[in-house]
Amino acid sequence: MKPVWHAMMMPRFEIHSVEIDGLKVLQRKLLEDGRGYFERFFCSEELMTVLSGKFIAQINHTLTKSRYTVRGMHFQYPPNAETKFISCIRGEVFDVAVDVRMGSPTFLKWHGEVLSERNLKSLVIPDGFAHGFQTLSENCELLYLHTALYQPKSEGGLNPLDKKLAIDWPYNVESMSTRDSGHPMLDDSQFKGVKL
Repeated sequence: MKPVWHAMMMPRFEIHSVEIDGLKVLQRKLLEDGRGYFERFFCSEELMTVLSGKFIAQINHTLTKSRYTVRGMHFQYPPNAETKFISCIRGEVFDVAVDVRMGSPTFLKWHGEVLSERNLKSLVIPDGFAHGFQTLSENCELLYLHTALYQPKSEGGLNPLDKKLAIDWPYNVESMSTRDSGHPMLDDSQFKGVKL
């Protein structure tokens, strides 16, 4: 039988890149036995490559009660731009990041991942991306780890239904906040991206 300390030293995450540079998908690994399981959500040492020298400054928890609700697309402008680690701890969501980095070859392109309590995935969204999601089940809970404090004066947003973004939401959007639906649609003079 292997000693307990040996099992605990094993890597707890697989880090996967996607087609948009900077975005990462974390696959969390469980330690299971007859009693249940142990799951690590974050480790500064193991995830130092995706943290890029930053530290977690704030942790937030959300509950969205209704299926097919969209929240987003939110970001913060520098100097309060942030990296976010997004995990779904109850239910299932379609989680989306949009590249808003000025000069990026994938400017305004998006990537989506299904995050759920079952698939043990987290999406790591670096500075210069807007974030949002659609709930695929009722009573979805998300855990957000942020590398910067929330600053209302630095907040920016994109309209989740903007045709320029063309996000392929899995279902018709049944609910959005007034704030999120009120973000104007993009035009060439209005939005030039985030200068990082």
